[in-house]
Amino acid sequence: MCRTGLSLFTKGVLAALFAVVPVAGAAAADPIALPISESAAEVPVHDQGFDWNGFYAGVYGAGQFSPVGGSQYGAGFALGVNARFDFMLVGAEVAVHGLLGDMATGQVLAKGGVLATDDIVIYAAAGFAGDLGAPGEQDVLLGGGVEVAVADNVSLRAQFLHGFPLTGDTASEQVSFGANFHF
Repeated sequence: MCRTGLSLFTKGVLAALFAVVPVAGAAAADPIALPISESAAEVPVHDQGFDWNGFYAGVYGAGQFSPVGGSQYGAGFALGVNARFDFMLVGAEVAVHGLLGDMATGQVLAKGGVLATDDIVIYAAAGFAGDLGAPGEQDVLLGGGVEVAVADNVSLRAQFLHGFPLTGDTASEQVSFGANFHF
C-alpha cells in the first residue's frame, strides 16, 4: 500500500513540475514601459515580483504513508519566516498536523531554495518531527517542495518529506499541499 501511495505522489509531483516549468519561461518577458507624458520617452518599469521576505502562516492537507500504518490523511497549520538573498531563499517553519486515527505531530523545518522566477521557489527541507503524545515517536525529516505565488500575499505549495525514525522503527513519507498567507 505504501508503494502505491508513493508512486501516485511521485507522478503528481512530476506532473506539477512539468506544469510549472513552462510558466517559468513566461516571466522573462520584456519590461513594462509606461509613457509619463506625450513628449517624453517611455520609461521602463520593472515589476518586483512576489515579496518572499517576512513571516507567514499557512494551512495544509497532509497524507502520510508507511509500511506499518498504511495511508493516513489529515490537516495542519504552519508558522514560518523567509529571507530572500538575490535568487536564494532561506527559511524556518514550525508546523502541527493531525492525521485521522492518529495523534497530532509537531515538526520544525529549515528550508533553503532557489527562485526559478520571482514567483516560484523550489526548496529543500530538513528538520525534526515528534508525536505530541504517547508513544512519542521521533523522526528526522528530509525532503523538499515547490511554492508558487498566486496573489500579492498568498502562495500555494506542494511538499514531500521522508521521515527517518530516531525512536520506533517505521520510516514514513509525508505529502502535503497547502496555502501560505504572507505578512
